[in-house]
Amino acid sequence: QVQLVESGGGSVQPGGSLRLSCAASGYTYSSYCLGWFRQVPGKEHEGVAFIDSDGRRSYANSVKGRFTISQDNAKNTLYLQLSSLEPEDSDMYYCAGGQRCSTWHYWGQGTQITVSS
Repeated sequence: QVQLVESGGGSVQPGGSLRLSCAASGYTYSSYCLGWFRQVPGKEHEGVAFIDSDGRRSYANSVKGRFTISQDNAKNTLYLQLSSLEPEDSDMYYCAGGQRCSTWHYWGQGTQITVSS
């Protein structure tokens, strides 16, 4: 059974930084895609950053140059480093996993980020 558990959210001032972690267990696929999404209530999930089993990364235009996705395979953990945060980045952030970057089978419970002064 695959489980994804996010941590690292919180409140930060504009311009600040945070690092989100997503601990994965039970994930045994040799080919996979992992990603971070965010969602404001009443809106659809927005894909923020993705990384696949070949190490290829992609980002939403709105976060390019500010967010960095990475993974530590030894720790089975996915990370999202968020920098230069803006109030518009305030959202619930979720990690997700699937065998391809177009199909998401597993989701974490989410972690909230609030950016305000």
